[in-house]
Amino acid sequence: MTPAGEVQTFSGPVPAHDLGTTLVHEHIFVTHPELDLNLPHPEWDREHALRTAVDGLERLYELGVRTVVDLTVLGLGRDVARVAEVARHVRVNLVASTGYYTSNTLPHYFGTHGPGRLVDGPDPLTELFLSDIEDGIADTGVRAGMLKVVTDREGMTPDVQRVIVAAAQAHVRTGVPITTHTHAPSHVGLDQLDLLQEHGVDPGRVVIGHSGDTDDLDYLHALLERGAWLGLDRFGMEHVFPDDRRIATTLHLLREGHADRLLLSHDAAFFSRVTPPSWRARETPHWTMENISTRIVPALLAGGATEQDIDQMLVQNPARLLSPSAGGA
Repeated sequence: MTPAGEVQTFSGPVPAHDLGTTLVHEHIFVTHPELDLNLPHPEWDREHALRTAVDGLERLYELGVRTVVDLTVLGLGRDVARVAEVARHVRVNLVASTGYYTSNTLPHYFGTHGPGRLVDGPDPLTELFLSDIEDGIADTGVRAGMLKVVTDREGMTPDVQRVIVAAAQAHVRTGVPITTHTHAPSHVGLDQLDLLQEHGVDPGRVVIGHSGDTDDLDYLHALLERGAWLGLDRFGMEHVFPDDRRIATTLHLLREGHADRLLLSHDAAFFSRVTPPSWRARETPHWTMENISTRIVPALLAGGATEQDIDQMLVQNPARLLSPSAGGA
């Protein structure tokens, strides 16, 4: 186990109080190994992508960012060995994650393997998550510091429930926090909390991700009343929800006194096969990991947020969340 108060990074354990300004929901590379092999993306060049990530993370460091959580899990082309090449050349701490990204079904392998299935035995999802946290990911020695699950428009499909239960089991054993992908307009964060709590997870150890994709305050208040963190983590993703409305919602929640439950990030990537660099540059020019530092923080301060609010959301809250031994309440 990680000693109390320490967070696993690509460079080893770091005391939570040393994480500094932290972006809790980002991606270094989002790819698809099978498509990459059989239908290569014309914009992917490995060496160029590595340089782009290194340069981007070094710019973040100069802007004051000290830690980035890479939430690229299985289903999004996770390649920790490749990200480790980036980590060796940057001053920003990188945190790896485990989990499985599916909003509907898992690969057929999981249909035949597990308790009571054709190939009977322990659930390979739970074993994977635990191994990633306790031993290291794919023989890299890099241990995961976050668990990630997904619920989207399709709702709580059987396979989505299975991933969430496996993550709950891994969390209960290790104390590593859980973050979620949600479709905020469907209010699925409440369903996630129901299932996680049923399996022993304190909502104070859960980030309901993409909560900033809505300004439905009744829904956001319901999540806060349950004790969860709100991931306001898609700044710059204006094709989903505009930044001015994200800022207005953040300011409203701050005025209500919720600074200690809010986490800011972008859900950005240096390369994503889903939304490649040329599309992002043309359609979402502010969707980068620099957006919060250069545009959002000044806008929040101009709107009445205090420097203490900013420090709370970007420094203190991530440190509390990411420490495996930290209580969320």
